[in-house]
Amino acid sequence: MTDDVKETSSRVPLGGPRTAPPAPAALAAKVRTLAPSMTRSMQRVAEAVAQDPAGCAALTVTGLAELTGTSEATVVRTARLLGYPGYRDLRLALAGLAAAQQSGRAPAITTDIAVDDPIAGVVAKLAHDERQTLADTAAGLDTAQLGAAVTALAAARRTDVYGIGASGLVAQDLTQKLLRIGLIAHAHSDPHLAVTNAVQLRAGDVAVAITHSGSTGDVIEPLRVAFERGATTVAVTGRPDGPVTQYADHVLTTSSARESELRPAAMSSRTGQLLVVDCLFVGVAQRTYAAAGPALSASYEALAHRHGSGRRRA
Repeated sequence: MTDDVKETSSRVPLGGPRTAPPAPAALAAKVRTLAPSMTRSMQRVAEAVAQDPAGCAALTVTGLAELTGTSEATVVRTARLLGYPGYRDLRLALAGLAAAQQSGRAPAITTDIAVDDPIAGVVAKLAHDERQTLADTAAGLDTAQLGAAVTALAAARRTDVYGIGASGLVAQDLTQKLLRIGLIAHAHSDPHLAVTNAVQLRAGDVAVAITHSGSTGDVIEPLRVAFERGATTVAVTGRPDGPVTQYADHVLTTSSARESELRPAAMSSRTGQLLVVDCLFVGVAQRTYAAAGPALSASYEALAHRHGSGRRRA
């Protein structure tokens, strides 16, 4: 399929309606999330604004281009990729971020794990990374997109969720949660089964694709089929500019810790994905509480004896 798919459809393109630029607090998170997918020249711009927001806020677009050895067009493209309409909006965000940093907030620390680190150090570093990933994901999450996805899920006839590998575990987590509140949901990690099920979807159904890279073909293909069949489609991804968003009505962006030899992408991305899944579930449970509340109680009672509580008397 070509990049014209969304443009030729009557549905809202690329993640729904235009949203407001990220708040200053979300800027650093956006840089961390998007830098790996940028060109080298755009990375230089992104790294410069993240490392010295106060200094860059004082520069014109020409000044920042000269500082980073790039062009004015590259600076503008970087600003837009980060979610800002233009460089002026990015400068305002940089000024806000600089003010927040000058208020006394401690800078982030490097948390690469070494082979010879003591286990206590590993725990501390992983805990820091997990907290940072959750904070970055929360800061960068578009609540308008999240609300629209919740609305679709709450009213869906059925929901299919696609994910491979570690993302497949997150897909299972979402479907299990939806099942516990009485909704029809299926998780698909087999690409052939995912596509054959996607063919059965139609308007009123929801398809959710979970892929950190945004380019996993076995996840994109069933989402494309679901999109073309008229289902509402949602992408949970760490790359809001990735191919998966071409077929997504709603895009929910996740963050992850910096990858290392002992902390691969599959591990670092899972934390942000699980936060988004929990947000979706709680939102749906709120919208459907009249039915969700009794369903949760019933499932709890049905399983209570397996957890050593609620045992029947002889």
